[in-house]
Amino acid sequence: MATTIINPAPNTNASNDSWIGFLLGTIVLIILVVIFFVYVLPLIRGLSGKGGIQVNLPKTVNVNVQQSK
Repeated sequence: MATTIINPAPNTNASNDSWIGFLLGTIVLIILVVIFFVYVLPLIRGLSGKGGIQVNLPKTVNVNVQQSK
């Protein structure tokens, strides 16, 4: 029995739609990075068990400025 090899014709169409996949992938990647920094990273830091940062402020602050001559 003879073997027949059929090669498909080469694709010579210069398609301008090849950049759309790259653009959509880039947009999805940017959205995922923003979601990570806005939601996931603060959640991970909150689960570390440190209890947050405590800031102690004085009840009064002296804002009198004395000018020297």
